[in-house]
Amino acid sequence: MSPASIVPLPLRRRAVFVSDVHLGSKHCHAAEFADFLQGLRCDKLYLVGDIVDLWWMSQRRAAWGSAQYRVVEALHALARAGTELIYVPGNHDRSIRRFCGLTLPRMQVRRRAIHLTADGRRLLVTHGDDYDAITQFGGMQEKFGDWLYERILTGNKLTNQVRRRFGKRYWSLADFLKRRSGAAERYIARFVQAGLDDARKRGLDGIVCGHIHRASLFEREGCVYANDGDWVESLTALVEDPDGTLRLLTHTGETRALLPPRAPRTLPAGKELPYAA
Repeated sequence: MSPASIVPLPLRRRAVFVSDVHLGSKHCHAAEFADFLQGLRCDKLYLVGDIVDLWWMSQRRAAWGSAQYRVVEALHALARAGTELIYVPGNHDRSIRRFCGLTLPRMQVRRRAIHLTADGRRLLVTHGDDYDAITQFGGMQEKFGDWLYERILTGNKLTNQVRRRFGKRYWSLADFLKRRSGAAERYIARFVQAGLDDARKRGLDGIVCGHIHRASLFEREGCVYANDGDWVESLTALVEDPDGTLRLLTHTGETRALLPPRAPRTLPAGKELPYAA
C-alpha cells in the first residue's frame, strides 16, 4: 500500500457535545450530522437536548428518511466502539426526561451533568431551556418571533439549496439575519448571562449548553461559556481535545473558536497538591 493511499484516522477527542439536531423536523440537516458522527472518535458524546424533535413530530408531519436512519446507526456504531453516550434532554424532547437518572443500554439519561475536562475544569452541561423564564419576552412579541423564525428557516433551506448547485459552502441566512436584530441580540445576551450566573452559583468553572441556536465559545471573568450550536442553522459541535483544549467545530471539521487548557496550578515551594485517586 502506497503512503498516498493511507487514510489517517481522525483525532480521538475526550468529549464531544452536540445539541438541537431536531431529527424529525423539516429543518434538520440530518445528512451533514450523520457525516459528522461517522467521522468521530471520542470517549464521551454528550447529546445536549433537542436531538429528536418529538414536539415537531407530534404537531406536524415528521420528516424521516435515509439520512435520519444514518444518524441512528452512527450513534449505535459509536456506542459499540466504546463511546459513552450521555443524553441531557431539552424542551423539544422533554418526554425523555422521565428516564433521567436511568442507565439505559449504552446510554445514560441525565437532567443535567458535570463534565470534568483534562485540565480540571468542571463544566455544567444543560440544554438551556431552564433559563427561558429569565430571557424570553413572552406574549405576542414572542409568538410573532416564533412565526418569523419558522419563515427564516425555510428561507435558509432554500438559500443553501441554490448555493449547493453552484458548489458553494453552507452559509446560515438565519444567523446572518439574527445578528442584525437588536431584539435577538439582547435575548442572547440575557441567555449567556443566565448560564454563566448558574454555573458560578453552583461553584463550577463554566457551562456547556445549546437551546438558542447560536454557537459560541469564550471565557468571561474566569468562567467558560460554551454553546455547541445546532444542526438547523450553525451545523456546529463543541469538542474537547486530549489536553483539555475546547474547540467549536463546523460540520466539516474547521475550528471556529478555541479555548486553550487552563494553566496548571502552582503552589509555594514545599507545598504539594493533594492526591486524588
